[in-house]
Amino acid sequence: MKFGVVVFQGSNCDMDMIYVLENLKMKSANGRIRPGDHQEVIKLWHKDHDLQNCNFIILPGGFSYGDYLRSGAIARFSPIMNEVMEFADKGGFVLGVCNGFQVLCESHLLPGALLSNDAHQFICKNVFIKAQTNDSQITSAIPLDKALKTPIAHGEGKFYADEATLKLLNKNDQVLFRYCDENGNITPESNPNGAMENIAGISNDKRNVFGMMPHPERAADTELGNTDGKLIFESILSLVNA
Repeated sequence: MKFGVVVFQGSNCDMDMIYVLENLKMKSANGRIRPGDHQEVIKLWHKDHDLQNCNFIILPGGFSYGDYLRSGAIARFSPIMNEVMEFADKGGFVLGVCNGFQVLCESHLLPGALLSNDAHQFICKNVFIKAQTNDSQITSAIPLDKALKTPIAHGEGKFYADEATLKLLNKNDQVLFRYCDENGNITPESNPNGAMENIAGISNDKRNVFGMMPHPERAADTELGNTDGKLIFESILSLVNA
């Protein structure tokens, strides 16, 4: 699989994402790692108009354009987003993490919006999330009863959608992750930012565009003392080799 990581002015998690992707090894259908198989990863500059034949696009976290106006509101108009939107409309896979999630909502590739945290403060800490479905490219290999320890780092991470949109998200199985406690219980206390229904990640109705506020790339290396995030990247690769 050839990944493309979009770099906006103000992106600060692009190299973290690239490091994790480049060091993922492809798994065969029987779950065994094939040694020597690494992923090709391309950096895509926000002013370019060429996705370079990538077949999975990632919008990383950071503070695109300094988060002036609303987070992601300016990056939505970056030149390369024309290609990303066209790519997504044709069924191409796109994942937005943190600021990338905000950009996807501002681009209307995902429903809803990310509002200021209830505490009106920037929050940077480990939280727990739980996958709500295996019917997506990024959650297919995640046990639904497992609480994943994953860092968050955002000031505008409160997912909001109107009642009709929330109803559709639940009906269509588009909620990917919810905040939970370390035992997997979805409670008000485990919600770090006031997100509606504890929602930490969603997909579009075509199931090819994904957004999440927590940072799996910051929880995918043994040197960081946490590899729970690798399950998300392994999910992406598992369907390639199904």
